[in-house]
Amino acid sequence: MRQMDPAPAPDKPLAPAAPAAPDKQGRCIVVFGNKGGVGKTVVAANLAVSLSQVIKKPVCLIDLDFLAMGDLGKMLGLNPQRSLVDLVPALKRKTPPNQLGFEEVSLVHSSGVHLFQGLTNPRQTTALEPVALTDLITILKSRYEFVVIDGGKAFTDQLIAAFDTCNLILLVATPDIVAMYQTKWAMGIIESLLFPSSMVKAVINRAESRGGVGSEDVRMAMPCDVIGSIPSDGKAVGTSINEGTPVMLLYGYSKVAEAFRQLAKTLTTSPELYATHKDVRRQQRPEEKGQTNGAQMYSTRLFAGGDSSGFIEETGDEIVYLKQRIHTQLVEEFDLKRLDLTSLTNPTQMQDLRERCERVIGNLLAREVGGLVSSHEVRTQLVREIADEALGLGPLEELLADATVTDILVNNKDQIYVERRGRLELTTKKFISNHQVRAVIERIVAPLGRRIDESNPMVDARLPDGSRVNAIIPPLSIKGPVLSIRKFAKTRYTQDDLIHFGSVTEPMVQFIRACVLGRKNMIISGGTGSGKTTMLNMVSAFIPEGERIVTIEDAAELKLAQTHWVSLEARPPNVEGKGQISVRDLFRNVLRMRPDRIIIGECRAAETLDMLQAMNTGHDGSMTTVHANSPRDVISRLDSMVLMSNVELPIRAIREMVASAVHVILHTARMSDGSRKVMAISELAGLSGETDITLRELFTFKQTNVTTDGTVVGEFVATGQVPTFLQDLKVKGIPIDDAIFQAPAASAGAPHAPLNGPPAAR
Repeated sequence: MRQMDPAPAPDKPLAPAAPAAPDKQGRCIVVFGNKGGVGKTVVAANLAVSLSQVIKKPVCLIDLDFLAMGDLGKMLGLNPQRSLVDLVPALKRKTPPNQLGFEEVSLVHSSGVHLFQGLTNPRQTTALEPVALTDLITILKSRYEFVVIDGGKAFTDQLIAAFDTCNLILLVATPDIVAMYQTKWAMGIIESLLFPSSMVKAVINRAESRGGVGSEDVRMAMPCDVIGSIPSDGKAVGTSINEGTPVMLLYGYSKVAEAFRQLAKTLTTSPELYATHKDVRRQQRPEEKGQTNGAQMYSTRLFAGGDSSGFIEETGDEIVYLKQRIHTQLVEEFDLKRLDLTSLTNPTQMQDLRERCERVIGNLLAREVGGLVSSHEVRTQLVREIADEALGLGPLEELLADATVTDILVNNKDQIYVERRGRLELTTKKFISNHQVRAVIERIVAPLGRRIDESNPMVDARLPDGSRVNAIIPPLSIKGPVLSIRKFAKTRYTQDDLIHFGSVTEPMVQFIRACVLGRKNMIISGGTGSGKTTMLNMVSAFIPEGERIVTIEDAAELKLAQTHWVSLEARPPNVEGKGQISVRDLFRNVLRMRPDRIIIGECRAAETLDMLQAMNTGHDGSMTTVHANSPRDVISRLDSMVLMSNVELPIRAIREMVASAVHVILHTARMSDGSRKVMAISELAGLSGETDITLRELFTFKQTNVTTDGTVVGEFVATGQVPTFLQDLKVKGIPIDDAIFQAPAASAGAPHAPLNGPPAAR
């Protein structure tokens, strides 16, 4: 090492910086002050010197004040030419710690302080990566009994990395109103970063200075315990700075030096001041082997150690025990049972509540695991999960945020399935208990004025983002509460998207556009999750901008691009069973609203009769969806739903109404590989005989094979039949190419596998 000797040597020889015992790490102290001028660099330098004098061993001092880099060296009369940045390349090459070259980048002060500068050039800031800095500090903690870090006054990524490895944060403040306010602000930020308040202590610099706030008032105003008070002595401190010699050496018998010695003794004799680091590890379960998706972090088992007795439910999972204990304390801390339900639907109030909740959880977590969870990633994960369980939807929060998930299916507390790209898969997420599943259900329905209990064990609801929710609880569900969420599609797929996904072809889209412009009444049919709503969104996009559109839905899912659009949503009964407004009630009202087009999200009951009557009495160009297995089944479904209106009509009358009202049926299906396709476009060409409706298939999808990876192979083809209303479309000036209806020659073109993309939302 290079050595400079700006000050007298200490009275006794210093021991070399030998590595600590393998099972013991040194203590790291970060000196921080988020207000300039409070003297944190003076405190850091003199604290390091005083610690070295007390323990009679070298002390590591690191300068991480990037806004005033080099000030620490000047206070020691040292001029570093190299920095920790120079060690990063070797660290990345996995060089052994004893060969990294710490001696080459440090300067030794005669007081026993070994100075390490973070940077030597402002442009090196990004080179000192937080992960590398964490590793370097950890190695230095194994070589020194004490590591003191001048953290600067800005919350940089490097400072947070230092917090992650330190055992104590010393907030430096002066006895004035502004400094104390800034200290409270800094404390709030530290807690928001999920560091426990127990690892933060305060040091009052320039205490009892003229015009300053009294010591007792300062202690009461501080957001944390005050463990040190450095008296004001401008002459001694100023001279020491100018001469590049710490106060501890230049004025060793001054009150300032004595205060630093007392602070050093406190720090060396009070182990309870320091936060211990807990290695909370993630361990992959056997069923997770080979997983590479983002869910793996959440599917891990976390071990925090400690006694797990007295928990609510014995599940065998350490993380469950930890969460249950913290959740119980959190309920008491916030009195969550009396939480105003309106705050759950108010984004501003909810955000404020969540931030306060996470700060409390951070402190509770540190207390429960017996120290600071070393990994910031794991710590953040745990706090977020516990906050989700207390205020949100628990393990479902991440699934709701995952754009690839279209359905979430909770069968019981231990079994949560999702649908991705049309396929169901079991996740590794779990609820703490069935009681928590029930609490999540109540959290969803309560703000909507709904309830779920033994007298009303089934409920339909909707999340704030529009996602549809169905819940059913015991005694109807045997294994526990069951929750099903159909996520609201945030992306509105266009015709180009659906063509790219292989759901439809350009000729089919051309025909659909012509039907909409020609005001033909259309029904989109298919099974659950076959893409009916997505197709209805695409079809409605062809409605001209100048028309008045009114949509009616059980749960609002349609997203129309037109400006003259009125969206209506049915209302379920309230907790007293009153106040229900059905789709049929809304439909009758819509007829008085002068609509050009009426779109019903789904016909499923008596409103079907009203819809058919409206289609037959001037409301051409209307659309709806129907659950059915084939275009032919749509006819039977319409018959049965009309009869549900309690109007006794003969089948022939119903069929005549259907044949004259409905012009086109688009039938969708979900294939075995999860893709959605328009399987057929059919025209209703009138009655044939007494009750038979003629269906003329215009386009169809023919499946020819399935590849080894499960991809469906096939092609869309025209059947060769031409719609009977084709001439009517042309008379209205709607361009359409007759060639799109021509059937392909027997030898033309080989079947192809349509492009697969993200699954269309419902």
